[in-house]
Amino acid sequence: QVQLVESGGGLVQAGGSLRLSCAASGRTLSRYAMGWFRQALGNEREFVAAISWGGGTTLYAESVKGRFAISRGNPKNTVYLQMNTLKPEDTAVYYCAADSPGDIMRDYNYWGQGTQVTVSS
Repeated sequence: QVQLVESGGGLVQAGGSLRLSCAASGRTLSRYAMGWFRQALGNEREFVAAISWGGGTTLYAESVKGRFAISRGNPKNTVYLQMNTLKPEDTAVYYCAADSPGDIMRDYNYWGQGTQVTVSS
């Protein structure tokens, strides 16, 4: 089994920044993509960003392009989401995901518990 633990969420004013972190542990995975998703109250979970194993491929939702940046740490079982110029509509629970069997914008085998991000206006 694989465990994902997110950290770095919190309360920030609009225009501010936060950096989310996620560390994978447990069973060793082979060359896996990682991603971030979010779910606002009353909404479905939505894709935010994804990164390939080597970091050469990154994908972003249109709503966060130019403001958010996904990266992998060293060792590669960690992933970060740098969130800048935050808006109230970015308020959500943010989830880390790992090991995509196909579409890295949608399908993952493992999910974290989530971390709350609240952006005040």
